[in-house]
Amino acid sequence: MKHTHSHSHSPVKKLWWVFALSLTYMVAEIIGGLLSESLALLADAGHMAIDTAGIGLGLFAAWIATKPPSSKKTFGYYRAEILAALINGAFLISASVWILFQAWDRFTNPHEVKGALMSWIALGGLLVNLIGAKLLHAHSHDNLNLRGVWLHLISDLLGSVSAVGAGLLVWKFGWQWADPLSSIFISLLILVGAWKLVSEAVHVLLDGVPHELETTDIKAAMNEVSGVSGVFDLHIWTIASGVYALSAHVALKDGASHTGVLSALGALLKERFSITHTTIQLEPEDYHHEEAHSDHCELGQPPHHH
Repeated sequence: MKHTHSHSHSPVKKLWWVFALSLTYMVAEIIGGLLSESLALLADAGHMAIDTAGIGLGLFAAWIATKPPSSKKTFGYYRAEILAALINGAFLISASVWILFQAWDRFTNPHEVKGALMSWIALGGLLVNLIGAKLLHAHSHDNLNLRGVWLHLISDLLGSVSAVGAGLLVWKFGWQWADPLSSIFISLLILVGAWKLVSEAVHVLLDGVPHELETTDIKAAMNEVSGVSGVFDLHIWTIASGVYALSAHVALKDGASHTGVLSALGALLKERFSITHTTIQLEPEDYHHEEAHSDHCELGQPPHHH
């Protein structure tokens, strides 16, 4: 849609800047973590990887979504974003578990950490996150995807503050335990973010009802449409982030206008629930709805009772 391009150009451009900054500094933190032998810096690099991957996924999804559907992929490539999120989340969970094991080892066998180098690199990471958060703050209120990225950057700020604090404690007081303690804190932040990412991706891949929507509310609203006698076999799922689909069997009252009911249902679902992909089968009021579920019974599932 050409008319939306001018509105989305600015945040997408800023996303590219944040992506470049995060990716560059993530590499710097990995190198710095290895040189200073700081586990907290490596953990913070892992946390920054969540942001970088999240932003990258958003940009990748925007590009891949423009590829047209084919006869074999009728929904196009929307789900590539969800698959990438699942792989990314699984990798981050395993990385954070590795950091936790390393931290435990460092409590029992302390490593000599170069506190000054660690502090300066962590401070750089803090500045990168501040710049990123500032760039996206103005757009975080009107776009859910950008708000998610902005919240990631804010949580990463906490990780960077923790790494800076640990670096100063090691540098000024020689408290080597501050490094593994900080890495544990950052790992837990990563685990929370990664677990949420994985669970949401799995929910979408299992065709779960979007968390923002309630099946009972949608069914009740559809039943209130003039000419509708009942709603059966209702399915709601996510095609990709923010793109929802619905299919249902709708029984009509005698004399109801097919065109009128379809038009009213389509408008209701789009305006009130943001569901844009709808497949609605209209049926007479006396239709035996159990027949529509015979395929479920054959698959060993119990029949639906309405």
